[in-house]
Amino acid sequence: MKRKPGEPIYLKHHMLGLALALVSPIVLPLLYHNYVGPLSFATRFVAGLLIALIGSIVLYFTYRGSAQNQP
Repeated sequence: MKRKPGEPIYLKHHMLGLALALVSPIVLPLLYHNYVGPLSFATRFVAGLLIALIGSIVLYFTYRGSAQNQP
């Protein structure tokens, strides 16, 4: 498969970080609910949004310099 000019090349750690950022907003509040204490749906929802926001900011600042463009 040939890449288009200017298309970014994503490395394995980029995909691992993205998968972690996608799964953690769902899994972390659920794990807390199961092992620490009960959480309401609204609390799990807000916690998921905050985790997703923080994860997206971390991904942006971590990988913006390491993503390479196809020449």
